[in-house]
Amino acid sequence: MPPMVSTGPESLSARLLQRVGAAIQDAGGWLPFDRFMALALYEPGLGYYANGLRVFGHMPSSGSDFVTAPELSPLFGRTLARQVAQALQAAQADEVFEFGAGSGALAAQLLRALDGLGQHVRRYSIVDLSGTLRERQAQALASWGDRVQWLSELPPQLHGVVVGNEVLDAMPVQLLHWSGTQWFERGVAWHQEALAWADRPTELRPPAPGPFLPGTVTEIHPQAEAFVRTLADRLVRGAAFFIDYGFPESEYYHLQRHGGTLMCHRAHQADTNPLVQLGLKDITAHVNFSAVALAAQDAGLDVLGYTSQGRFLLNCGITDALQGADLRTVAPAQKLLAEHEMGELFKVLALGRGFTLDPAAGGEAGLMGFAAGDRMHTL
Repeated sequence: MPPMVSTGPESLSARLLQRVGAAIQDAGGWLPFDRFMALALYEPGLGYYANGLRVFGHMPSSGSDFVTAPELSPLFGRTLARQVAQALQAAQADEVFEFGAGSGALAAQLLRALDGLGQHVRRYSIVDLSGTLRERQAQALASWGDRVQWLSELPPQLHGVVVGNEVLDAMPVQLLHWSGTQWFERGVAWHQEALAWADRPTELRPPAPGPFLPGTVTEIHPQAEAFVRTLADRLVRGAAFFIDYGFPESEYYHLQRHGGTLMCHRAHQADTNPLVQLGLKDITAHVNFSAVALAAQDAGLDVLGYTSQGRFLLNCGITDALQGADLRTVAPAQKLLAEHEMGELFKVLALGRGFTLDPAAGGEAGLMGFAAGDRMHTL
């Protein structure tokens, strides 16, 4: 193991490296990647989302590593609120549940906009594993008092609207490697005083039949699928909206994507090596929306819509908010919509149970965010 240093981020990274090394030893010398990713992101006090370092913001000078849509423009939450309000009315509910609330920016935008729409939210419940992020969220949401609460796990029953912005991509994935003749699960081992990739034969397979090029490395998403199955067990009436970057299965496992989607982010720079700078950078993978939708449907939820973020925001009326706006408002909002920015890469998946919409309110498409450009047929 490397020598420990006393202070600063590098000390944190060194301690996390020791923790990972101990986990590898306890596991017999090899750790599957999903277990490694969970430690790197969520190990209490050390993991990327649990160590208190700033991760959300606009520029590297702020100490941030990436920017999310609510941080980019308040119009994101204000526009999403219209869809949330419609779903709350249809479900006859007054509670919103947000997973992975980050800085609290989206929660503040939604609460403010929903109040403005006359859709009173009795309780806004945040499910977040990070104690340090909870503290930041509490500061951002203090003006809403006890209407906001924090939960460490899903309640037994959910009646309301669930929101998850960039939460599925942060769930640990398993890595698979195709040699040309055999599938291997890729994991992490300790080699010459450093972390290294190590493969083991496996019965695991991607959900798509292929073909796959020799040397392909790709991901499967059992934790995200398990999460939506748990959601299905708890959601008695309402809708869930997940906004994230990803693809349907046919695109996810396309021959041209033979290197997979695993990516790291630090100081607004991307790289593909999660084995260095532990705890100091984000580790993420794109979402296989087909797998998530199928898991939800098999567990009893309805798939209510699937489209691009750009189309969703347009359907929900973001152009109304842009009328007459100044350049400082328009420019970041355009990044939410543009195909070469977040508008096409990010998708919105809606799941639900136990309500029907008045056709007069949303037309045959039901939920307003999917009234035009719904892509459920691609899942």
